[in-house]
Amino acid sequence: MSGAPRVRSMNVADSESRPVLGPTGNKAGSLGSRRPASKPLRKIDRSPEQGKMSEDKGNQSSTVTTISSPKLHSVLRRHEQLLQSNLSLNASCSSDASTDSFQSRASTGRLIRSISCVSRRKPHLSKSRSVVSDGGLDFGLDSPPSLGVQMKKCAWVTPNTDPLYVAFHDEEWGVPVHDDKKLFELLVLSSALSELTWPAILSKRHIFREVFMDFDPIAVSKLNEKKIVAPGSAASSLLSELKLRSIIDNARQITKVIEEFGSFDEYIWGFVNYKPIVSRFRYPRQVPVKTPKADVISKDLVRRGFRSVGPTVIYSFMQVAGITNDHLINCYRFQECVLASESKDENEVKDGAEDKNGDEIVGSELPGAIEELSISEEL
Repeated sequence: MSGAPRVRSMNVADSESRPVLGPTGNKAGSLGSRRPASKPLRKIDRSPEQGKMSEDKGNQSSTVTTISSPKLHSVLRRHEQLLQSNLSLNASCSSDASTDSFQSRASTGRLIRSISCVSRRKPHLSKSRSVVSDGGLDFGLDSPPSLGVQMKKCAWVTPNTDPLYVAFHDEEWGVPVHDDKKLFELLVLSSALSELTWPAILSKRHIFREVFMDFDPIAVSKLNEKKIVAPGSAASSLLSELKLRSIIDNARQITKVIEEFGSFDEYIWGFVNYKPIVSRFRYPRQVPVKTPKADVISKDLVRRGFRSVGPTVIYSFMQVAGITNDHLINCYRFQECVLASESKDENEVKDGAEDKNGDEIVGSELPGAIEELSISEEL
């Protein structure tokens, strides 16, 4: 069916108010290229006053569009420049810029942005790195390492270890001892390990020294056993009666050893040829509780009448008296104890050489003195 063509009303103001996109060649499409509306527009009757008002409004919108079109052009152009500057900024931040590119950025006004990029990277560059030393300490490059660096010790000395035992490890344990009183004290303390631990023994060390006369073997050998082991005495709070009696008996045997060998030091160090045994253990599990050498010393002491001197007690005594150096090789005290024993040997060699030289001088002067004496007698 063919009917009369429908007439579509078009607002004149709408056609006149179409904005101009810019001088880039974008133009508005023709009326024929427009897509027809889904529903026909109804013709609206307008009064002359309404038509006049719509014409005025169309004129105002076209004026605004005409006025704002230069501004829109400048905004678009500025936006395009910003996009280009951002692209160049990313390129400059990701690669090292040459002198020519630096000058070109300065001429195009992008120098400020590159500087701001550097300033944003500054905090990352100045951030101090972490340096971990062999001791596990963590300090930054900006601050020097602390002077009180924690030195590595034997594995059985932990941060929770009793301070008395830590000081005992750092100052006494493994240091070669050659004084008879000190050796007797360490033998007594080692024999007490069957009833007490090292921290407990060290906490009562001053009581041990008061009760046993600073561990003078001759004085202890003369003590009255009944008074020492009496209930309520200071010694009774330290060890059992059997241990207390064995200490007094051992003091008496030490006096006999001193009479025979000249000193207890000469006797006990003779078992190791007067040089410490350097074990060079790396792990605590390698440290034994007794050795064949300790067994030999224990048997000889028992044969001489000593009591409470089993191989385990004797090996503990050898460790603490420096007869054997059982510090782990990664402990700082290992090398110090080795150097202490070497310096002791050097001093002994030096003293022996001086004594020998003195004897030679006396021997060379003796014949001359005898001749002078005989001449004076003849006169």
